[in-house]
Amino acid sequence: MFEDIYSRPLGRLAARVLAAPFVSFLAGAFMDSRLSRPFIRGFAKRNMIDMSEVLKTDFSSFNEFFTRELKPGARPLCPDADALIAPCDGLLSVYDIGPDSRFDIKGHLYTAFSLTENQDIARAFDGGKCLVFRLTPSHYHRYIWPLNGRVTGRKHIRGLYHTVRPGALEHTEVFRTNTREYALCETDFGRLLYMEVGAMLVGRIVNRAEQDVFSRGEEKGYFAFGGSTIVMLLEAGAAELEGRFSPDAETPVRAGEKIGIRRKDA
Repeated sequence: MFEDIYSRPLGRLAARVLAAPFVSFLAGAFMDSRLSRPFIRGFAKRNMIDMSEVLKTDFSSFNEFFTRELKPGARPLCPDADALIAPCDGLLSVYDIGPDSRFDIKGHLYTAFSLTENQDIARAFDGGKCLVFRLTPSHYHRYIWPLNGRVTGRKHIRGLYHTVRPGALEHTEVFRTNTREYALCETDFGRLLYMEVGAMLVGRIVNRAEQDVFSRGEEKGYFAFGGSTIVMLLEAGAAELEGRFSPDAETPVRAGEKIGIRRKDA
């Protein structure tokens, strides 16, 4: 449905209206209401969501279902203290960061600066890695801290909420228009930038307020309804990522899964 909106000029104009934050707010209010409950069963079936791992099955609204908690142990953490773990369920692509690097995200090119709107921060991650985790509606939408550390700065960037479905990405630069926020952190792997990106009909990025000190595996927040994306920037030499990840493919991962290891010379 959303792909068709972006395929025609009038559709793209309508999409700009649909992408306005107030529209996402109204959609979010509906999804928070009891009126949205009838959508749960069909959504879970279409997206093959494993309800056996869900902590509770009686939900007061669609969003309560969408932001569901899982049973203890459903997403076990890799026990290796030197392991970098995935912060969420999603599809992971990994890119090198350089002064002239462009991250090809579904046909659009982005830089560390265009993501953060801060040249000093972009330079700080030169030589490091950019990890892009794309969440689809079928994924679990709570996310965790992948390392131990503390937050040294935060930024919220206002924007439009655009869908992250592939058809939309042919016509709009998602990361330049979407509302996003990030935390700059000092961790046991060095500096980390952790960013959440909203999408159309995602009325909220919900992070735990004033959480300055965090532990590996601790919940950081969740997305309300819609596909969404998490981006992490790692410093040069911070971690050696597993060879299964590349910029040319999206590899499925689950929260708590090992995706890399601390560099021995770091």
